[in-house]
Amino acid sequence: MRATAAFSACVLIVSLLDQVSVYANLVGKYGETVEVPCNKRADIKLEDIRITKWKYSKVDGTVVDLLRKSHQNTTFVQNEEYNGRINLTNSLSLQIFRAKMADQKTFTCMVVTDGDVFEYPVEVLIEKVPSPPIITNQSKVIELGNLTMLAACSAKDANPAASITWLKDNVPLVPVENVVKITPILETDKNTGLSTATSKLEYAATKADMNAKFTCAIQHKNLASDLVSSPMTFVVHYPSEKVSLQVLSALPIKEGDNVTLKCAADGNPPPTGYNFHIKEKKVTTENSDTFTLTGVSRADSGDYKCSLVDNEAKTGYASFIVMYLDITSSTKGKIVKNLTESFEAALVVNSSGKAEITWTKNNVTLISKPKFDKLKYSDSGMYECVVSMAGLVKKASFELRVQGAPVITTLNKLPRNEGKLLSCKAEGSPKPTVQWSINGTNASDSISADGTITYNLMVAPTGNVTVNCTVFNELGSATKSIDISTLPDDTTETTDKREDPEDSNNQTQVVVGVVLGMIVAALAVGLAYWIYMKRT
Repeated sequence: MRATAAFSACVLIVSLLDQVSVYANLVGKYGETVEVPCNKRADIKLEDIRITKWKYSKVDGTVVDLLRKSHQNTTFVQNEEYNGRINLTNSLSLQIFRAKMADQKTFTCMVVTDGDVFEYPVEVLIEKVPSPPIITNQSKVIELGNLTMLAACSAKDANPAASITWLKDNVPLVPVENVVKITPILETDKNTGLSTATSKLEYAATKADMNAKFTCAIQHKNLASDLVSSPMTFVVHYPSEKVSLQVLSALPIKEGDNVTLKCAADGNPPPTGYNFHIKEKKVTTENSDTFTLTGVSRADSGDYKCSLVDNEAKTGYASFIVMYLDITSSTKGKIVKNLTESFEAALVVNSSGKAEITWTKNNVTLISKPKFDKLKYSDSGMYECVVSMAGLVKKASFELRVQGAPVITTLNKLPRNEGKLLSCKAEGSPKPTVQWSINGTNASDSISADGTITYNLMVAPTGNVTVNCTVFNELGSATKSIDISTLPDDTTETTDKREDPEDSNNQTQVVVGVVLGMIVAALAVGLAYWIYMKRT
């Protein structure tokens, strides 16, 4: 009898084992409601179910009941872990509120009908996306070529744990010995069961990394795209290898200018001071990279250099030329010359480049410098020379006065109402004084641009008259005559062609010779006549 009962129990157990469905998987989100379905067979109707029970298995294999439903009555088993967090739906699904990592286990739905017992196990997995990347331990300054801790990047509270990738200028970094070292760290919170992934980056920087942008990116299976940190930049310190010297002052540099020299080095941070070598004299600056030479002269032209204070072998070079302009004029002040003399302005220019020379007379530009073989009265005036080169300008001036006895160039008469206008034009220096041989009215004189003086006189002749115009100064005099009458068309003019004093002297010598010859001839005739009379 006992053997028969034991055999029946074994058959029942085997029958129940045959009713256990294959495990199903369900993924729930951390902190949200997870609904675990009771995957009963489709041919089992809800009204045929007598008992429904939900339970779960612990890690050690212990089975814990959560709730039991018989007919319309649902009984929740007291469970500190799930009190107030579970519910049974009309479709017999188990709802778990505020899901947490402890809910990651196998839940089993057991269904009892009049003739069968079925179990439907479901393995629940809880997943959570990580928080945005958090950067810690970020360095501000890194040394050139040395592995330096740049920063740590963390992805907190995730399940499964997140992955972290470091990037430089959007290019992923991979470990390279003595250049890139990445250390991953994984931690699990004892209270929540969530994972925090941390990645530490050590990096040996180069000069090119001065403006490089470093970021960390977090990858997770439940993220549509990576979570990327804000870009990080770092100051790279490295020593100076090259030194340069620059002339800041605008070119061309002229005598009297201030010249500023600027020294620069390619190190970071740059030096705070430099040695400036000024004509074999060393000047050290502090907290400045410039040195200014004030009021330079032509002697300051040449080569200059600067160097590092702590390493004078690192040197930069520059040079500049100081432009200069000197003029020397022996022709200056007031210069008095006689008519027909020769004259040439003397000017010596000494400059660092080709100079431009401009001459003016009475503010009118000349085509060449003043040079005269025979001076005329019209050559008198104020002469100025302007010499320029590379922004430098020098000036020299003199006043030329040509003096001589006066000469009358024209004497004419023009009818005016009831009288005649006599006009006597003359040249001479000092200015001649005029004397008329007739009384008149409205006497006046005027000087033209070429130095010619015009003397005017209104007369009212009562008959035919010869009028003399005499001009004189301390160097001599000149006279011209003109006949005037009462006739209205009396408009004759006399002119005097100006002669060179040299020609005049020659003519005088000829006249004197002729006169002397005539006197000698007369004496000879007289002597011959006297001898003749004595003989007779």
